[in-house]
Amino acid sequence: SFATAALVSITSFTRIVIVLSFLRQALGTPQLPPNQVVTALALALTAFVMAPTFGAVNQAAVSPYLEDRITGEQALERGSAPVLQFLLKQTRPDDLRLFYELSHRPRPTRAEEVPLTVAVPAFMVSELTTAFRMGLFIFIPLLLVDLLVSSVLMALGMMMVPPTLVSLPLKVGIFLLADGWHLLVQSLVRSFS
Repeated sequence: SFATAALVSITSFTRIVIVLSFLRQALGTPQLPPNQVVTALALALTAFVMAPTFGAVNQAAVSPYLEDRITGEQALERGSAPVLQFLLKQTRPDDLRLFYELSHRPRPTRAEEVPLTVAVPAFMVSELTTAFRMGLFIFIPLLLVDLLVSSVLMALGMMMVPPTLVSLPLKVGIFLLADGWHLLVQSLVRSFS
């Protein structure tokens, strides 16, 4: 259960899975791709994005600990540094400031002094904000297709035809013509740069 909590709270997984869920809803296919596929893609992209951080943690903490060169405490301290660096790079300053105000702690002078108890919730709020912004940018163009199809059907007097019957293939076609999967994955991965 700790691994699941860590996956959701200190990696790129949350942003990726939320954006993919927004895409499903915007396309009008809430069951396609299936949850397993969305989760698997989110896990694969998370592993790709987090590879440099995981590598740094392995080199600084895990390998020396497994070779009995450092203690568990030292491994935890060394391993948390690359994770903290990743978290702070992705966290908006306003969210970090909010959690410092809520905790009534003085703000540190260096990034290394930020405790994980402040960095993790600030990171999660930043991730949710970023994911919802990205989802909105996906949703609006596809919503415009729905509105356009509804308007055209009403103008033609075809009130008995469900707009989703016409808009779904149009939205999927536009998404494929725009090479949507490539653009979406590229945008998600680059958003962590």
